[in-house]
Amino acid sequence: MQHIAESTGGRFLSHGPIVEIDHISIDSRVNEYGAYDLFIAFRGQNHNGHDFIPELIKKGVKNFIVEEDVEAVENINIIKVTTSVKALQTLATVKRKRFISPVIGITGSNGKTIIKEWLYDILSTRFSVLKSPKSYNSQIGVPLSVWPIGPEFNMGIFEAGISQPGEMEKLASIISPTIGIFTNIGTAHEEFFDSQNQKVSEKLKLFKDSEALVFCMDHELIARQINESFIGEKIGWSFNGKGVYNVELKEGHHLAIRKGTEQYTFSVNLKDKASLENIVHCIITSLVLGVKTQDIQEGIDRIQPIKMRLELKKGINRSYLIDDTYNNDVAGLHKALDFMDQQKHVSNKTIILSDFIQNKHSKTFYTELNQLLLQKNVNRLIGIGPQLSQHKQVFDLPATFYTNTESFLQSDEIHQFQNELVLIKGARQFALEKVSKLLAEKGHKTVLEVNLDAITHNLNFYRSLLKPDTKIMVVVKALAYGSGSEEVSKMLEFHKVDYLAVAYADEGVALRKNGVTLPIMVMNASDDDPFNLMRFNLEPEIFSLEQLKSFTEAYALADRELQAHLILNTGMNRLGFNPEDLDQLIDYITSNKSIKVKSVFTHLAASEELEHSDFTKDQVDKFRSGAQKIEDALAYKPIRHILNSGGIVRHNSFQEDMVRLGIGLHGIEVSHLKDGDLQNTAYLKTVISQIRYVKSGETIGYGRSGVAKKDMKIATIAIGYADGYLRVFGNGNAFVVIQGQKAKTVGNICMDMSMVDVTGLNANVGDEVVVFGENPSVSQLADWAGTIPYEILTNVSNRVKRVFYTE
Repeated sequence: MQHIAESTGGRFLSHGPIVEIDHISIDSRVNEYGAYDLFIAFRGQNHNGHDFIPELIKKGVKNFIVEEDVEAVENINIIKVTTSVKALQTLATVKRKRFISPVIGITGSNGKTIIKEWLYDILSTRFSVLKSPKSYNSQIGVPLSVWPIGPEFNMGIFEAGISQPGEMEKLASIISPTIGIFTNIGTAHEEFFDSQNQKVSEKLKLFKDSEALVFCMDHELIARQINESFIGEKIGWSFNGKGVYNVELKEGHHLAIRKGTEQYTFSVNLKDKASLENIVHCIITSLVLGVKTQDIQEGIDRIQPIKMRLELKKGINRSYLIDDTYNNDVAGLHKALDFMDQQKHVSNKTIILSDFIQNKHSKTFYTELNQLLLQKNVNRLIGIGPQLSQHKQVFDLPATFYTNTESFLQSDEIHQFQNELVLIKGARQFALEKVSKLLAEKGHKTVLEVNLDAITHNLNFYRSLLKPDTKIMVVVKALAYGSGSEEVSKMLEFHKVDYLAVAYADEGVALRKNGVTLPIMVMNASDDDPFNLMRFNLEPEIFSLEQLKSFTEAYALADRELQAHLILNTGMNRLGFNPEDLDQLIDYITSNKSIKVKSVFTHLAASEELEHSDFTKDQVDKFRSGAQKIEDALAYKPIRHILNSGGIVRHNSFQEDMVRLGIGLHGIEVSHLKDGDLQNTAYLKTVISQIRYVKSGETIGYGRSGVAKKDMKIATIAIGYADGYLRVFGNGNAFVVIQGQKAKTVGNICMDMSMVDVTGLNANVGDEVVVFGENPSVSQLADWAGTIPYEILTNVSNRVKRVFYTE
């Protein structure tokens, strides 16, 4: 720790044991730390890592870097630095300077992560490779990626991304690549650069000390600047015959690559131009590193579509699955285990783990792996592969081992999972996706994919519009607008929202049974609910004096205080106390000391619409008058809240004490003033079940409403109105997207299936079909159906499997 203080320019606020740091974390959610772990506290927009230090010390953390004054603690190393980001970058730079083996640095606008992953597949046949986990390419992601580098590796692959000038110099000193790959240049973050020339120039700074640089000569702007300014070996390649390496795509998916008199041929199962360009970058870099052509082809054969994410989904027998089957490396395992540890609703945790493909034969490695699994509270290990089987004696937790995936699939153990959280983590050649498919709860091919990172982004966007002391209640009724209330609520709890709201008591009960501890308001509690409300600590919305009396009497029988939320009717005319009801309401509350008014609120009828602004302001005035009258009669001040998602944007000055965030969390900005600031959170996807050819004059579907006016190619897709795909979308009133191509509906939508026109399109049985996502969007479907986005989202039925993922 003394060396860390010296290298970062920090000073000790308190001293603990002198240790060498093995692992760095910036995530307070990691459940267990060892004596050799370091926590670096960051000040974020919505989280301050310094706030978690007392809790982390209780967990066993003994080493901290901070940028705020914190209380010194005996036997704890706390080092204060100027900025935590700079300290993290400095530590990674020091580690990188000790590493003498080749390091590949990748930058560009698109393809960085894919090229990194594919290169890893190819180079792992020969090298022990450390790579960036997922898309860790930022000012924080890069040093976290580089930090684990050490003598157990003889190759590093790291990607770097920037969003504005001046950022790449810091990443260049951390990565210090010996070989570079410049992928391409696009329009991302264009607003922060004067020109495309400046953007290329800034990205090229990553390679200022590199020995060689691989790039595509067909990107003329990139090629020109590299030829003018890069002083190392320029390894340009081209599809058009103007590179050091020249590439030709031949029939049968073969790439012929020529360099002078040398020629190489590789078989690739890739079609689109971007993927072909990415794989050529990988092949040429591998050739430069001296990898044999047969080893390159072996790596190419392992390549599959890359899912750069961790997926959480329901499994058989009340289990949950974390699907991370695209590769297996130590850094990625740490990330997956941390994500697993955050799922507090399931205590029994199992990991299905394949061999590490980089020939990890040492007993020391597997001993450390055993300690990691114990540290992360894993209850059971299922090891797949000869290496794990060979070292089974070092594992202290209950474990079984199989030499390959097929033997595990044929075992009795595959059918015995229940009430547990199962992390499936494996290298691609072990095909653990077969295990994931077998253990998934439903076989229905239609899924709703929910992006937890996008939900977090949207939450933070709305937070940015609020005053620091304004509370947030998030409405998670109707399965959190179709997304999945339990999973979304647990994420919101981590992000420290103040309240949740549900429509009915049973929704709140389900959240409590799944470990959600946030305060929960029930918006439509009935006279039958008091027992469950008390048992599960739920707080009812009260909308009438009769209801209030009934609940007060029920709570009195149990000698419990009624914590109530009073709704005032100010013009919505749905539920709530009218102004003339307030005197009786106040008399009853003040005469019953067992009633605690937690909040007073109202519903705005048209907050998102400009033409109703005067009506909204009138509602606000009525609400404030009524709320003040109630407060004047009480000896305390309840929380006031009035704004919904649309109101937060259009009527921001009426924040009161709390706001209620609903549809906006899911990327729908109903006022349309801030559409570009939100991210899409949900993708409804299905597959092509069958393709048939229909002759001109034949009909398609029920009622014969679909008529082929010419010979047509028809795809039947596995979604219908029972899944939430409305009948109105039939007969060409909507389109889906297959391999980036639009396909309009044909004929009536059936209960479980729909037909789309794929005439002239590249479409095959089993292809993924996007029903909504970025294009078409939920809002587009709502327009086609003459409805609102709420209905589209909440119509997605329960038989559609929800998959939650984080990048």
